[in-house]
Amino acid sequence: MKVSIIGGGGRVGSNAAFALQMSGSVREIVLIDLARDLAEGEALDLRHGSSLAGARTVRAGGYEDAAGSDIVMITAGLRRKPDESRLELINRNVVLFRQIVSEIKSVRLAAGAVLLVVSNPVDILTYLAVKESGIPESRVIGLGTLLDTARFRSLLAERFGVAPGQVSALILGEHGDSMVPIWSSATINGVPLRSFPGWNDESMAEVFEATKNGGAEVIRLKGGAGYAVGLAIKQLVNAIALDTREILPVSTLQNGILGIEDVCLSVPTITGRAGAVSRIGIALSAEELTALQNSGRVLAETLRKVEETVASGTGGG
Repeated sequence: MKVSIIGGGGRVGSNAAFALQMSGSVREIVLIDLARDLAEGEALDLRHGSSLAGARTVRAGGYEDAAGSDIVMITAGLRRKPDESRLELINRNVVLFRQIVSEIKSVRLAAGAVLLVVSNPVDILTYLAVKESGIPESRVIGLGTLLDTARFRSLLAERFGVAPGQVSALILGEHGDSMVPIWSSATINGVPLRSFPGWNDESMAEVFEATKNGGAEVIRLKGGAGYAVGLAIKQLVNAIALDTREILPVSTLQNGILGIEDVCLSVPTITGRAGAVSRIGIALSAEELTALQNSGRVLAETLRKVEETVASGTGGG
């Protein structure tokens, strides 16, 4: 499997490339970046470790080198500023993103290729990719709340003093301010989370706030996320490359499930070589369902503003 990473010279793109190289699920990785020397340097560094890892080929290139890719991943974008909402990025990133999608459309990809959107605000940009890429909607997937879910599980494991891999809990909806924690089905190795000593509303609210603010905190401390998002990307790419049909909270176009349509946001999604195979109408509490539908409305309103921006020809840098 060939994976091309647009923005491969950046922190997220290069960390994704490293995680994929270590996973062994892809044969070729192409790093594409306007900063060509940076992409060349990252590719060279990764190649130096190729005898110790899985991917046979790692190289830098231009858009033409994405030809034949099974997966094209977009990680390029302007960095979110401290205290800036992900949705506030839209006016700075949408023009760049549309240029990237236009470049991808000019490349002949492999049959059944999947487009992965990582750049923020991911739900808005995934929607634009669905509408403008020409790739069937089932094969356009945003990273969505997969990273938020990983953060959530790790923080819950710390709070309860258990193995992170045994925590099963979801963040759904927008990858942003209106994200929704799904407490009603959260478990640790099948044991309902509410059964554990230390569960109380105040404590869990603290965990959720730390999850929601996790990205901003990493930006404040070190300038931007890299390792965890790289691992989240690896999980998503592996699900596609190996056709594992994992159920992942990723962002796709919604067509009425849970009363939400014509926006991209995260719900549990069976993911495999065909992309988003199907969405699952998860049983939610009344409060969770209301919050998830509100998340859809928040994104719909933002999309309306984006469409106005696109129509007026403004919104760049």
